[in-house]
Amino acid sequence: MINEMRAGSRYCGSTLYQPAKALAWNSKLFAAAAGHSTDMATKNYFSHTGLDGRSPSQRVTAAGYNWRTTGENIAAGQKTIADVMKSWNDSPGHCANIMNPNFTEVAVSCVASSNSTYKQYWTMSLGAPR
Repeated sequence: MINEMRAGSRYCGSTLYQPAKALAWNSKLFAAAAGHSTDMATKNYFSHTGLDGRSPSQRVTAAGYNWRTTGENIAAGQKTIADVMKSWNDSPGHCANIMNPNFTEVAVSCVASSNSTYKQYWTMSLGAPR
């Protein structure tokens, strides 16, 4: 669905983005995304900044990803991939991350916790290696 979005031009808010090349899956980005989704779900919070103070780029670095550029989308409460993709498409900043032609790799994680506020926590880590 991410690459389907990137295949055509689209507005993210008032900015028109041209089609971008397809992203490849990266296991190190997945480790960063899964770690953050798990942290948010088990500790019941929702933020780009972890409770340990780490930023998205610090999490990606800690996962061993040697990056030139990196970004992150998060979401909480959506029950399906289609729902979270619609949320990200409808948000100008999240949409811009998805359409950013500088990103070449991606990973997405969803972690559920019945004891948390939002029940499902999504993290998309994007990057381009050095």
